[in-house]
Amino acid sequence: MESENSCPAEYLLKMLSGKWKPQIFRLALDGPIRFNTLLRQIEGSNKQSIAVALKELEEQSLLEKTIIQQKPLHIEYMLTEKGRTLIPVFQQLEHVVRVQ
Repeated sequence: MESENSCPAEYLLKMLSGKWKPQIFRLALDGPIRFNTLLRQIEGSNKQSIAVALKELEEQSLLEKTIIQQKPLHIEYMLTEKGRTLIPVFQQLEHVVRVQ
């Protein structure tokens, strides 16, 4: 946590704030996802902005990066154990949005 006095909800919102982070996280819920798949599925995104968001999610220990050593080389991202703990939060948010 950022500090002992910070609100957990505020901390979580800061972790996932950014234009592409929530979409990346949502797409990673279904399992490992490749960089190019993220680019295709997140409309309006570009390589640089996705790369920055992925790096930040990695630094926050929500995603882990795996380099697949095959030709052609590719990279997959998947939720970490810490990231998986947020799945119920996302499921609840989706439920709230659907109910409205």
